[in-house]
Amino acid sequence: MIGMDALLQIMLVIAGLVLLVGVLYLIPAVGKYLAKLAKWLGSGQIVIGIIAIIVAILNIGSIQGIWLLISGLILAVGILPMIPAVGKMLEKVSKVLASFQVPIGIIALILAFI
Repeated sequence: MIGMDALLQIMLVIAGLVLLVGVLYLIPAVGKYLAKLAKWLGSGQIVIGIIAIIVAILNIGSIQGIWLLISGLILAVGILPMIPAVGKMLEKVSKVLASFQVPIGIIALILAFI
């Protein structure tokens, strides 16, 4: 069975790749393939965002958990308004964070491998 730390790292990698979908092609040699993978993963962006948020809440005591929560909020922006009471506020926060999508994705990938 997969441990919680491993799940956290896997979700950081997936979220980081999806957040970096627009710039992955710039990486020499493997960028084209990583961009294809990220685009494929991005088709389930909302589901990945929801899973990322859940895993992050279970690991909220670590920097990786907090960063995964930030990444998950950006990825799940399309469904956040449906959350009663706080949905609109979370959507606004997510849209502000989305303007930093590339740095957040890079940091997510770095944290996944630390």
